[in-house]
Amino acid sequence: MPLRSVALGCGAYLPEQVLTNAELAKRIETSDDWIRKRTGIRERHIAAEDELTSDLGVTAAKRALRKADISADDIDLIVCATSTPDETFPATATRIQAQLGCSRGAAFDVQAVCSGFVYAMAVADNFLRLGQAKRALVIGAETFSRILDWQDRGTCVLFGDGAGALVLEATECDCTNADRGLISTHVYSDGRHHDALYVDGGPGSNGQVGHLRMQGKEVFRHAVVRMAEAIDTALGVNELQASDVDWMVPHQANVRIIEAMAQRLGLPTDRVIITVDRHANTSAASIPLALNEGLEDGRIKTGDLILMEAMGGGFTWGSALLRW
Repeated sequence: MPLRSVALGCGAYLPEQVLTNAELAKRIETSDDWIRKRTGIRERHIAAEDELTSDLGVTAAKRALRKADISADDIDLIVCATSTPDETFPATATRIQAQLGCSRGAAFDVQAVCSGFVYAMAVADNFLRLGQAKRALVIGAETFSRILDWQDRGTCVLFGDGAGALVLEATECDCTNADRGLISTHVYSDGRHHDALYVDGGPGSNGQVGHLRMQGKEVFRHAVVRMAEAIDTALGVNELQASDVDWMVPHQANVRIIEAMAQRLGLPTDRVIITVDRHANTSAASIPLALNEGLEDGRIKTGDLILMEAMGGGFTWGSALLRW
Protein backbone atom coordinates (compact mmCIF):
# COMPACT_ATOMS: atom_id res chain seq x y z
CA MET A 1 0.00 0.00 0.00
CA PRO A 2 1.14 3.60 -0.54
CA LEU A 3 2.45 5.66 2.36
CA ARG A 4 1.12 8.94 3.70
CA SER A 5 2.64 11.30 6.31
CA VAL A 6 0.21 11.30 9.23
CA ALA A 7 0.44 13.95 11.96
CA LEU A 8 0.91 12.45 15.42
CA GLY A 9 1.42 15.56 17.53
CA CYS A 10 2.12 19.27 17.52
CA GLY A 11 3.97 21.48 19.99
CA ALA A 12 4.94 25.12 20.35
CA TYR A 13 7.00 27.51 22.40
CA LEU A 14 6.91 31.29 22.85
CA PRO A 15 9.59 33.17 24.81
CA GLU A 16 8.50 34.58 28.14
CA GLN A 17 9.17 38.24 27.34
CA VAL A 18 6.23 40.07 25.73
CA LEU A 19 6.78 43.37 23.92
CA THR A 20 3.59 45.40 23.43
CA ASN A 21 2.90 48.11 20.89
CA ALA A 22 2.70 50.63 23.71
CA GLU A 23 6.20 49.69 24.85
CA LEU A 24 7.49 50.01 21.28
CA ALA A 25 5.93 53.45 21.02
CA LYS A 26 8.24 54.58 23.82
CA ARG A 27 11.29 53.62 21.74
CA ILE A 28 10.36 54.71 18.22
CA GLU A 29 7.91 57.02 16.48
CA THR A 30 4.85 54.81 16.27
CA SER A 31 1.64 54.09 18.16
CA ASP A 32 -0.51 51.16 19.14
CA ASP A 33 -3.29 52.48 16.90
CA TRP A 34 -0.96 52.85 13.88
CA ILE A 35 0.35 49.27 14.21
CA ARG A 36 -3.04 47.68 14.87
CA LYS A 37 -4.81 49.38 11.97
CA ARG A 38 -2.14 48.34 9.45
CA THR A 39 -1.25 44.86 10.70
CA GLY A 40 -3.59 43.67 13.46
CA ILE A 41 -0.58 43.16 15.74
CA ARG A 42 -0.76 44.28 19.36
CA GLU A 43 2.18 42.39 20.91
CA ARG A 44 4.99 39.95 20.18
CA HIS A 45 7.33 37.62 22.11
CA ILE A 46 11.08 38.30 22.26
CA ALA A 47 13.73 35.69 23.03
CA ALA A 48 15.87 36.23 26.11
CA GLU A 49 19.53 37.11 25.58
CA ASP A 50 20.60 33.57 26.43
CA GLU A 51 17.90 31.87 24.32
CA LEU A 52 19.02 30.52 20.95
CA THR A 53 16.85 29.54 18.01
CA SER A 54 17.73 25.91 18.80
CA ASP A 55 16.53 26.35 22.39
CA LEU A 56 13.13 27.50 21.15
CA GLY A 57 13.03 24.59 18.69
CA VAL A 58 13.97 22.02 21.32
CA THR A 59 11.15 23.05 23.67
CA ALA A 60 8.59 23.00 20.86
CA ALA A 61 9.92 19.61 19.69
CA LYS A 62 9.71 18.07 23.16
CA ARG A 63 6.11 19.19 23.48
CA ALA A 64 5.27 17.76 20.07
CA LEU A 65 6.89 14.44 20.97
CA ARG A 66 4.92 14.34 24.21
CA LYS A 67 1.66 14.95 22.32
CA ALA A 68 2.61 12.24 19.83
CA ASP A 69 3.40 9.88 22.74
CA ILE A 70 6.73 8.86 21.27
CA SER A 71 10.35 9.35 22.35
CA ALA A 72 13.15 11.14 20.56
CA ASP A 73 14.63 7.72 19.80
CA ASP A 74 11.69 7.09 17.47
CA ILE A 75 12.64 10.03 15.23
CA ASP A 76 14.88 9.36 12.22
CA LEU A 77 14.52 12.71 10.41
CA ILE A 78 14.60 16.30 11.66
CA VAL A 79 13.94 19.17 9.26
CA CYS A 80 14.21 22.63 10.80
CA ALA A 81 12.90 25.65 8.90
CA THR A 82 14.70 28.81 10.02
CA SER A 83 16.16 32.03 8.67
CA THR A 84 17.82 32.83 12.00
CA PRO A 85 20.10 29.83 12.69
CA ASP A 86 22.29 29.68 15.79
CA GLU A 87 25.39 29.69 13.59
CA THR A 88 26.34 29.78 9.92
CA PHE A 89 27.02 26.08 10.41
CA PRO A 90 26.36 23.46 11.61
CA ALA A 91 22.63 23.29 10.94
CA THR A 92 20.40 24.33 13.82
CA ALA A 93 18.59 21.01 13.28
CA THR A 94 21.72 19.12 14.37
CA ARG A 95 21.90 21.15 17.58
CA ILE A 96 18.24 20.32 18.24
CA GLN A 97 18.98 16.68 17.43
CA ALA A 98 21.78 16.57 20.01
CA GLN A 99 19.72 18.27 22.72
CA LEU A 100 16.85 15.86 22.14
CA GLY A 101 19.20 12.90 22.41
CA CYS A 102 18.59 11.63 18.89
CA SER A 103 21.52 9.74 17.41
CA ARG A 104 20.24 8.25 14.17
CA GLY A 105 18.85 9.40 10.88
CA ALA A 106 19.37 12.84 9.35
CA ALA A 107 18.96 16.41 10.57
CA PHE A 108 19.24 19.53 8.43
CA ASP A 109 17.86 23.04 7.95
CA VAL A 110 15.59 24.43 5.24
CA GLN A 111 15.67 28.17 4.47
CA ALA A 112 12.64 29.63 2.72
CA VAL A 113 11.93 32.46 5.17
CA CYS A 114 8.21 32.72 6.00
CA SER A 115 7.37 29.81 3.67
CA GLY A 116 9.90 27.68 5.52
CA PHE A 117 7.50 25.45 7.40
CA VAL A 118 5.55 24.55 4.24
CA TYR A 119 8.85 23.80 2.50
CA ALA A 120 10.04 21.71 5.46
CA MET A 121 6.79 19.71 5.46
CA ALA A 122 7.17 19.10 1.73
CA VAL A 123 10.74 17.82 2.21
CA ALA A 124 9.85 15.58 5.16
CA ASP A 125 6.74 14.30 3.38
CA ASN A 126 8.80 13.14 0.42
CA PHE A 127 11.28 11.32 2.68
CA LEU A 128 8.43 9.55 4.45
CA ARG A 129 6.41 8.63 1.37
CA LEU A 130 9.52 7.20 -0.30
CA GLY A 131 10.27 5.06 2.73
CA GLN A 132 13.57 6.84 3.48
CA ALA A 133 12.40 7.67 7.01
CA LYS A 134 9.68 6.41 9.33
CA ARG A 135 9.06 9.35 11.66
CA ALA A 136 9.98 12.98 11.10
CA LEU A 137 10.13 16.02 13.31
CA VAL A 138 9.34 19.17 11.31
CA ILE A 139 10.25 22.38 13.13
CA GLY A 140 9.85 26.08 12.45
CA ALA A 141 11.99 28.16 14.81
CA GLU A 142 12.95 31.83 14.63
CA THR A 143 14.60 34.62 16.61
CA PHE A 144 13.82 37.42 14.17
CA SER A 145 14.37 40.00 16.91
CA ARG A 146 18.11 39.46 16.30
CA ILE A 147 18.00 40.68 12.69
CA LEU A 148 15.66 43.66 13.09
CA ASP A 149 16.68 47.30 12.84
CA TRP A 150 14.92 48.58 15.93
CA GLN A 151 14.98 52.12 14.56
CA ASP A 152 13.03 51.14 11.43
CA ARG A 153 9.38 51.43 12.44
CA GLY A 154 8.29 49.92 9.11
CA THR A 155 9.79 46.53 9.98
CA CYS A 156 10.61 46.20 13.69
CA VAL A 157 6.94 46.35 14.71
CA LEU A 158 6.04 43.40 12.49
CA PHE A 159 8.07 40.47 13.83
CA GLY A 160 8.45 38.26 16.87
CA ASP A 161 10.19 35.10 18.07
CA GLY A 162 8.87 31.58 18.60
CA ALA A 163 8.92 27.96 17.52
CA GLY A 164 6.51 25.20 16.56
CA ALA A 165 6.97 21.53 15.75
CA LEU A 166 5.01 18.72 14.12
CA VAL A 167 5.63 14.96 14.31
CA LEU A 168 4.85 13.04 11.12
CA GLU A 169 4.79 9.27 10.66
CA ALA A 170 4.76 7.27 7.42
CA THR A 171 1.55 5.23 7.49
CA GLU A 172 0.03 2.84 4.98
CA CYS A 173 -3.37 3.94 3.68
CA ASP A 174 -5.51 4.22 0.54
CA CYS A 175 -4.40 7.89 0.35
CA THR A 176 -7.81 9.31 -0.45
CA ASN A 177 -8.86 12.82 0.54
CA ALA A 178 -10.75 11.30 3.46
CA ASP A 179 -7.66 9.60 4.92
CA ARG A 180 -5.62 11.31 7.63
CA GLY A 181 -2.28 12.92 6.84
CA LEU A 182 -0.62 15.29 4.40
CA ILE A 183 -2.68 15.13 1.23
CA SER A 184 -0.36 17.35 -0.80
CA THR A 185 2.20 20.17 -0.61
CA HIS A 186 2.98 22.79 -3.24
CA VAL A 187 6.04 25.07 -3.16
CA TYR A 188 7.23 27.84 -5.47
CA SER A 189 9.76 30.65 -5.75
CA ASP A 190 10.67 33.62 -7.94
CA GLY A 191 14.08 35.09 -7.18
CA ARG A 192 13.49 38.21 -9.25
CA HIS A 193 11.83 39.82 -6.22
CA HIS A 194 14.90 39.68 -3.97
CA ASP A 195 14.94 43.40 -3.22
CA ALA A 196 11.39 43.45 -1.86
CA LEU A 197 12.30 41.46 1.26
CA TYR A 198 15.84 40.54 2.29
CA VAL A 199 18.54 40.88 4.95
CA ASP A 200 21.41 43.20 4.02
CA GLY A 201 24.19 40.92 5.22
CA GLY A 202 25.64 37.43 5.10
CA PRO A 203 28.92 35.49 5.38
CA GLY A 204 29.29 35.31 1.60
CA SER A 205 28.69 39.03 0.98
CA ASN A 206 29.83 41.41 3.68
CA GLY A 207 30.54 39.07 6.57
CA GLN A 208 27.84 40.75 8.68
CA VAL A 209 24.58 39.45 10.13
CA GLY A 210 22.68 42.39 8.62
CA HIS A 211 19.17 43.70 9.15
CA LEU A 212 15.84 42.89 7.57
CA ARG A 213 14.80 45.26 4.77
CA MET A 214 11.34 45.29 3.22
CA GLN A 215 9.23 47.06 0.63
CA GLY A 216 5.94 46.61 2.45
CA LYS A 217 3.49 47.52 -0.32
CA GLU A 218 5.26 45.26 -2.83
CA VAL A 219 5.25 42.31 -0.43
CA PHE A 220 1.57 42.83 0.40
CA ARG A 221 0.59 42.94 -3.28
CA HIS A 222 2.46 39.76 -4.17
CA ALA A 223 1.37 37.92 -1.02
CA VAL A 224 -2.32 38.20 -1.85
CA VAL A 225 -1.81 37.02 -5.44
CA ARG A 226 0.75 34.26 -4.85
CA MET A 227 -0.91 32.68 -1.85
CA ALA A 228 -4.24 32.67 -3.68
CA GLU A 229 -2.55 30.80 -6.55
CA ALA A 230 -1.08 28.25 -4.13
CA ILE A 231 -4.47 27.73 -2.49
CA ASP A 232 -6.17 27.24 -5.85
CA THR A 233 -3.55 24.67 -6.83
CA ALA A 234 -3.92 22.70 -3.60
CA LEU A 235 -7.69 22.51 -3.95
CA GLY A 236 -7.70 21.95 -7.72
CA VAL A 237 -5.14 19.14 -7.75
CA ASN A 238 -7.14 17.27 -5.12
CA GLU A 239 -10.55 18.05 -6.65
CA LEU A 240 -11.70 19.81 -3.51
CA GLN A 241 -13.80 22.92 -2.95
CA ALA A 242 -13.21 25.72 -0.48
CA SER A 243 -16.31 24.48 1.35
CA ASP A 244 -14.47 21.21 2.08
CA VAL A 245 -11.89 23.07 4.20
CA ASP A 246 -12.57 22.98 7.92
CA TRP A 247 -9.75 25.31 8.96
CA MET A 248 -7.38 27.70 7.28
CA VAL A 249 -4.10 27.98 9.17
CA PRO A 250 -2.20 30.69 7.29
CA HIS A 251 1.18 32.29 7.74
CA GLN A 252 0.66 35.06 10.29
CA ALA A 253 2.09 38.21 8.71
CA ASN A 254 -0.75 40.69 8.48
CA VAL A 255 -4.39 40.35 9.47
CA ARG A 256 -5.49 42.14 6.30
CA ILE A 257 -3.77 39.53 4.11
CA ILE A 258 -5.32 36.73 6.18
CA GLU A 259 -8.79 38.25 5.89
CA ALA A 260 -8.34 38.72 2.14
CA MET A 261 -7.48 35.02 1.75
CA ALA A 262 -10.47 33.95 3.84
CA GLN A 263 -12.81 36.22 1.91
CA ARG A 264 -11.54 34.86 -1.39
CA LEU A 265 -12.25 31.32 -0.21
CA GLY A 266 -15.61 32.28 1.24
CA LEU A 267 -14.49 31.11 4.67
CA PRO A 268 -15.93 32.89 7.71
CA THR A 269 -13.29 34.28 10.06
CA ASP A 270 -14.33 31.80 12.75
CA ARG A 271 -12.84 29.04 10.56
CA VAL A 272 -9.47 30.78 10.33
CA ILE A 273 -6.82 30.42 13.03
CA ILE A 274 -5.43 33.89 13.72
CA THR A 275 -2.55 34.49 16.14
CA VAL A 276 -0.80 37.45 14.50
CA ASP A 277 -2.37 39.83 17.02
CA ARG A 278 -0.42 38.18 19.87
CA HIS A 279 2.57 36.61 18.09
CA ALA A 280 3.27 39.08 15.24
CA ASN A 281 5.11 37.56 12.28
CA THR A 282 7.28 34.68 13.52
CA SER A 283 8.30 33.68 9.98
CA ALA A 284 8.77 29.89 9.67
CA ALA A 285 7.32 29.38 13.16
CA SER A 286 4.00 31.10 12.51
CA ILE A 287 2.05 28.21 10.93
CA PRO A 288 2.95 25.56 13.55
CA LEU A 289 2.33 28.08 16.34
CA ALA A 290 -1.15 28.78 14.95
CA LEU A 291 -1.79 25.08 14.31
CA ASN A 292 -0.85 24.23 17.87
CA GLU A 293 -3.19 26.90 19.25
CA GLY A 294 -6.09 25.52 17.22
CA LEU A 295 -5.40 22.04 18.56
CA GLU A 296 -4.85 23.15 22.15
CA ASP A 297 -8.12 25.05 22.42
CA GLY A 298 -10.09 22.25 20.78
CA ARG A 299 -11.12 24.01 17.59
CA ILE A 300 -9.22 21.59 15.34
CA LYS A 301 -10.42 18.01 15.75
CA THR A 302 -9.43 14.62 14.35
CA GLY A 303 -10.57 14.33 10.75
CA ASP A 304 -10.63 18.07 10.08
CA LEU A 305 -9.20 19.27 6.76
CA ILE A 306 -6.59 22.00 7.28
CA LEU A 307 -5.35 24.36 4.58
CA MET A 308 -1.97 26.02 5.21
CA GLU A 309 -0.39 28.71 3.04
CA ALA A 310 2.52 31.14 3.26
CA MET A 311 4.74 33.56 1.38
CA GLY A 312 8.20 34.81 2.29
CA GLY A 313 11.34 36.52 1.05
CA GLY A 314 12.82 35.26 -2.15
CA PHE A 315 9.97 35.37 -3.05
CA THR A 316 8.96 31.90 -1.89
CA TRP A 317 5.41 30.71 -1.38
CA GLY A 318 3.44 27.53 -0.98
CA SER A 319 0.46 25.62 0.39
CA ALA A 320 -0.33 22.33 2.08
CA LEU A 321 -3.44 20.28 2.81
CA LEU A 322 -3.46 18.20 5.96
CA ARG A 323 -6.24 15.94 7.24
CA TRP A 324 -5.80 15.92 11.01
